[in-house]
Amino acid sequence: MADSWDHYSSKQNEKTREFLVDVELYVSAAAGSALRKPPAIIRKKPEKRESGALLAADEYGKAKEKSSLGLSKSLAGAGQWRSATCKLLEEGDRCFLNIYVDEAILYQTVYLHLLNQTDIRQADPSLFFRKDCVGLYCIAGQRWTSSTVAEPIYLQFANSDICSTWLALLRSYAIPEIYGRWFFPLEGGSYRMWRQIELTIIQGRNVGISRSDLNMDTEAAPDGEADNDVTCEIHLNDILCGRTSARKRGLTSAIDWHEKFMFAELPPFDSLDVVVWKEKKVMKPLVVGFIRIPLSAFRRGEATEGWFPIMQAQAGPSREIQVGELRLKIRVDEEIVLPSSAYNGLLKTFHNRNFLDWLLELEAKLKLKSISTPVMSLAVANDTLIRHVQEFATRHVLESAGSHQTLFRGNTVLTKIMELSMTWYGKTFLDASIGSVLRRLCAEKVAIEVDPLRSRKGSKDVERNVDALIFWSQEFWNQIYSVRNDELRRLFQTIRTLVEQRTKAEKGSAEHRDLPKQTVSAFCFLRFIVPAILHPHLFGLYPGLPPEPVQRSLTLIAKVIQSLANLNASSQKESFMAGVKDFLANNLPAMQDYIAAVSSPLDDPYPSNPVAAMARHNRLNIVNSLRERSSNLTVLDREAIPMLPHLLDIPRHLAIITSAVIRSSRDPQLQAQLPSIKGTPLEQLVNRCFEVEEQALIRVTQLAAKLSLDKRRPSLPVVSQMPQGPSTLASAPVSSKPPVSRSTPKRKTLRPSTAPSSGSNSPARRLFDDTMPNSPRVFSSRNRNDEPKSPSTSDLKSFRRPLHTKAPSTDSVPTYKAGLTSPTKERPSNSFNDPPDDTNKRKGKGLLRNILRL
Repeated sequence: MADSWDHYSSKQNEKTREFLVDVELYVSAAAGSALRKPPAIIRKKPEKRESGALLAADEYGKAKEKSSLGLSKSLAGAGQWRSATCKLLEEGDRCFLNIYVDEAILYQTVYLHLLNQTDIRQADPSLFFRKDCVGLYCIAGQRWTSSTVAEPIYLQFANSDICSTWLALLRSYAIPEIYGRWFFPLEGGSYRMWRQIELTIIQGRNVGISRSDLNMDTEAAPDGEADNDVTCEIHLNDILCGRTSARKRGLTSAIDWHEKFMFAELPPFDSLDVVVWKEKKVMKPLVVGFIRIPLSAFRRGEATEGWFPIMQAQAGPSREIQVGELRLKIRVDEEIVLPSSAYNGLLKTFHNRNFLDWLLELEAKLKLKSISTPVMSLAVANDTLIRHVQEFATRHVLESAGSHQTLFRGNTVLTKIMELSMTWYGKTFLDASIGSVLRRLCAEKVAIEVDPLRSRKGSKDVERNVDALIFWSQEFWNQIYSVRNDELRRLFQTIRTLVEQRTKAEKGSAEHRDLPKQTVSAFCFLRFIVPAILHPHLFGLYPGLPPEPVQRSLTLIAKVIQSLANLNASSQKESFMAGVKDFLANNLPAMQDYIAAVSSPLDDPYPSNPVAAMARHNRLNIVNSLRERSSNLTVLDREAIPMLPHLLDIPRHLAIITSAVIRSSRDPQLQAQLPSIKGTPLEQLVNRCFEVEEQALIRVTQLAAKLSLDKRRPSLPVVSQMPQGPSTLASAPVSSKPPVSRSTPKRKTLRPSTAPSSGSNSPARRLFDDTMPNSPRVFSSRNRNDEPKSPSTSDLKSFRRPLHTKAPSTDSVPTYKAGLTSPTKERPSNSFNDPPDDTNKRKGKGLLRNILRL
């Protein structure tokens, strides 16, 4: 066994690598006060340094700057975004991320090789109202910092491509959550885990109103409450992960949000907390109450929707009282991901057909409505998505018996996949087309109303609103016209070619002359751009629903843009829209040119642009480095690194599909339909999914059996020395006394029941070198005595695990309770893959009891 680990370690690449990237760094007020600024800046503006920090003034921040619901409530004070440079330095088996501000000041050094991969994940855009942000959730011992503030590090990259590339690079040096390394060395372990939470905050009612007040008045809000702005914060493992936009209660007790959050690549979790805040313009924000949601109570892979009570802490015997409710929709996913070899049969079966045919059958016969994303991911990874869409569209056109006017108009599988494909490939395209203009309109709170019956104002006021509508429609159209996209061009070219072939015999007819262009326009505008203008929060263009006057402005602009896309300037359903007729006539030639451009392939997909060329060069350099390093990793370690450019994880997508198919095939309501799939390709796919589940059960059972039969394997001593910083840091002796500083609160973490305990260290992922000198800088805000300890033998014997209410296999295994496990994130010397401390005290039957429970 030891020889296998020595062979693993000896194959690590010793070549030093270095990568640089310019980012925006979030620095809180507390952390910023510890930074020394250049003397020139101090002499010129000393008051700026002491006056406190302000929120960053980006496009989203401007819309929020009037609200005091900033980061001060939960991120250690209000802060600012500062330009910074990240330098990733690989030194043998170690990797350091140096973060510099003001080009020369070393702000922090993160020891990436000590982090878990779940410590490096994308930050939700609602957290800072910025996109392309990555959070590094590291603690004392995993970094050196110039301040005493222990808080996550948030980096914003220039665009989504750079963000995805660096996210994959950073995660490649961290430790994946793999179980059974010691017992399955050839593959690098038995399996790895993946978790995700989807949360939709739909609406609230009676927020801040106790039951006694509610009994007095069930309709109106209490005096003084109607002007309050109400917002919700989402905390996972005691870390702020997202927040809603601020909403006014109004004269009634109902508040609408309809805001969706997705938290992926999560560490083991216990509960989800939703904290409700209220504020007024001249008052500090106050906590209304909270909702604590135990995630262990949710069946994996199934959405749950309902009203959750908001509780408020009270002094006295009542302890807590209810102060309203929130309507939430929650879905918890937790999957066991096997090595890719376990999915070979399933993947081969999947690639035997067009993925659209699979989606059609899975939706029609197994009632799987939310399986499109992992299925599309497999097609994207195989580089067959565009080709399959083209083949399916060809069949759809040839087999369609409807008229030309209804072609692609219905909600068919093809139109849905076209919309998903445009969303997949067109996120950057959509944001570049309308994002900046839309956010500017929302930030300026532009209110346009051209309907005299709605405005109830004079004709002059209506004329001014018509001028404003034309101005903003022109702003939107100018930005749309200036943007092109290669992948979407391939899709639109297919649609245009098919319709031209269908109407070839009738080309002389004026009725069908513009039909190919109209069809492309319908996909590009009717199903993509116009819906994004109407509902920007659903496309990630704006946080939450805009105010009602702004929504009305967006509705009118969407009508104008859609009328232009219909290629008919004279057709106006509403008489009050007649004022935009000249705008439509003037821009109609430009719209025809736009449609022709987006449905034709690019002659040169890489135009001469020095900035873009340098970005491609840097990205290619990182991709080549990842490919080179991955060749020396074990199977599970290699597969835990997401594939660029779309951060795909093929085994994980297959695990999600397997779980969904198995759950559906075991649904009692669908048992009557299962005989209809016999002898079809869908039956073969279902059988392959059950084969994968059987392999998962075997692996989990083998790991549990080996843990129960292991006779207290001698564990390696836990090395107390901390790693020396990079070569740029000077080492210094460690004081014999622990540093006196504020302790960092421990994080609650959970792990699967088959996971090894935290009492020993694996040679495969040894995090510390015995010969390394100590470095005092890693203990910047934590006392050594605060380091967590492994659970004792009595703890392991006394705890009870929750019942496993999920299906086995890829639905994941049950988890421990939070208070009885060793937090893997608090101990830099251990990781997910350590052998057990005292596993001979466990009984095999007890370990498998919940795993095999259906």
